[in-house]
Amino acid sequence: MTRRALLPVCAVLSASLLLTACGEATSPAASTSAASSSAAGGDGGEGGGVPEESSAPRTDEEVATDSPAPSFPADTSPDTAQASPDALVTVTDVRTGRHDGFDRVVLEVDGAGTPGWDVRWVDAASSQGSGAPVVVAGEAVLQVTVTGAGYPYDTGVEEYAGGPVAGQGTGNVTEVVFDATYEGTTVAFVGARAEAPFRVYLLQDPVRVVVEVADAA
Repeated sequence: MTRRALLPVCAVLSASLLLTACGEATSPAASTSAASSSAAGGDGGEGGGVPEESSAPRTDEEVATDSPAPSFPADTSPDTAQASPDALVTVTDVRTGRHDGFDRVVLEVDGAGTPGWDVRWVDAASSQGSGAPVVVAGEAVLQVTVTGAGYPYDTGVEEYAGGPVAGQGTGNVTEVVFDATYEGTTVAFVGARAEAPFRVYLLQDPVRVVVEVADAA
């Protein structure tokens, strides 16, 4: 009687041990699967995952990488572009930066449409409307005229009201002096150590007119 009662118990224990062993055998596979899932997640690591989108604003350098700027022109001729028909923008910020072989000047704008520009080397800087001389540090002056511009009371955008912007570790650009908005155009003067080739293009989000001046020869 006692010996017969023990047989089913042993069978149950054997089955239990077998199931436990099977569970332990499959545990590494489950761990591997979890690790693979983590590597394919949104942390942007080398596991091939897609990085999570950052809410931080992108820098000019990051945005410019999306669409490489054209090569510098072979000369210092004026550079012009038409504003969109609905353009009515106001310059909100002016800044400078240093890059390998050139300096960057950024005029950020806000408002409707996209601005155009007329950028050229001039003999001297003079204010719009009045014609009064504008003092700009440097041996050469690059006049940057943004077209499709409007007064703040027309665009609803506060205009840049800062003083001259010094070059930040720049090689050729000495400073940028913001002049004024007058009859649909806004002018700023870029002082430089010497005239050099330059290029102008537009960046979006936010909209910026970018002027890049090559190092002096």
